[in-house]
Amino acid sequence: MATEYGQGYGHGHGLGLPERGLPEHGGERRHRLPAGLRAPFEARSWREFGYVLLSLPISILLFVYAITMVSLGAGLLVTFLGIPVLAAGLAGCRGFGALERVRARALLGLEVADPEPLRMRRRGFMAWMGAVLKSGTSWRALLYSVLHFPWAVFSFVVALNVWVYGWALLTYPLWFWVFPMWAGQDGLQIYGDETHRFYLDNPFEITVTALVGLLFTLATPWIVRALTTVDRLMVHGLLGPSRLATRVVELESDRGVVVDTAAADLRRIERDLHDGAQARLVALAMDLGLAKEKLAEDPQAAARMVDEAHGEVKTALQELRDLARGIHPAVLTDRGLDAALSAVASRCTVPVEVQVDLEERPVPAIEGIAYFTVSELLQNISKHARATWAAVDVWRVENRLMLQVVDNGIGGAATSGGSGLSGLAERLDAVDGILVVDSPVGGPTRVTAELPWRTV
Repeated sequence: MATEYGQGYGHGHGLGLPERGLPEHGGERRHRLPAGLRAPFEARSWREFGYVLLSLPISILLFVYAITMVSLGAGLLVTFLGIPVLAAGLAGCRGFGALERVRARALLGLEVADPEPLRMRRRGFMAWMGAVLKSGTSWRALLYSVLHFPWAVFSFVVALNVWVYGWALLTYPLWFWVFPMWAGQDGLQIYGDETHRFYLDNPFEITVTALVGLLFTLATPWIVRALTTVDRLMVHGLLGPSRLATRVVELESDRGVVVDTAAADLRRIERDLHDGAQARLVALAMDLGLAKEKLAEDPQAAARMVDEAHGEVKTALQELRDLARGIHPAVLTDRGLDAALSAVASRCTVPVEVQVDLEERPVPAIEGIAYFTVSELLQNISKHARATWAAVDVWRVENRLMLQVVDNGIGGAATSGGSGLSGLAERLDAVDGILVVDSPVGGPTRVTAELPWRTV
């Protein structure tokens, strides 16, 4: 396998999908016991159970603090003291929210990003107080402190009961002798009134009791896991960053990628002009100057120099055409993706089938990104894939523009580890696009790109 192609093609980084047939994280450990039998003894189950047990005392503290501070602040709103008390209560809820994120990360393995910080235009206590009161994070943390209490009571009761009863019934054959020896009865009493009493005292009943306990014990980790799923949703939804803040961060990151890409393109164009067409034009000017001086003395030498200068002009014009095509090809503007991609495919070193199924054209920006994406993928097929055939398909699905480039080369392309496809993935991500690579070692390679569909 070629090293360059195995590392991916293009520039930058993207999704980094694992290779087909290979483990994503270095191989998964295979267990002899099924997950249902392992669950009661796994560390994850005990951590989740510990999370549920800790939730009750912590939620009581949060609930009491939140209700007390909000009630006190609301009662004092008739005076100026109510506002700072309410701000202090919200700030405390934010602090408790940070501790809850740490607890969820340690016991549930839930990674929740920190919410957006306070935005203060100026320094001082008044500015801080206004920022706390206006922050949506503060009010979501208060809502979490109030809503988590009833759920913590419910989950604590359910988890503790099923856990204790499950293990108690499962181990009943080991401790049922306590009843006849110390309690003065035959066994565990299931039913009793003035005339009838029913005890679990014979071997069959003891065995059935242990089997019922086994079922409870095996089901308990999954019940606790279902309970902690609600906790995960509450922590993620109320204590994490809001969707708007997350979207702002994504847009800021995408803007940085767009700016860096534009700067890199400008540097490339400047370098190509300086090292290519500009250098040839300077040499052409010098040759024409020498030819002018020799025109009277040696017309034949001057004619040869003019002929050489004519060749340099043709070469410089071709370089300028290639550079202009790299900036934005005229055929794309005039005739759309079908003609432009067909022109790119004709320059590929392998036969390429092009199929474009679009009833209308997208906006020029999306059309240009689609063109350069396919162009770069075909260039890398020519350089690294060792393919004998390739295909390009372009179609629309609802509000998305789909691109797919397939080749029968050696495969091994990836977007991870600073590989060539990573920059392409970053460019697509900057416009809410996606790049997915399916390239097992030995081929074939299938690269699918998805772009938002926008019309003029």
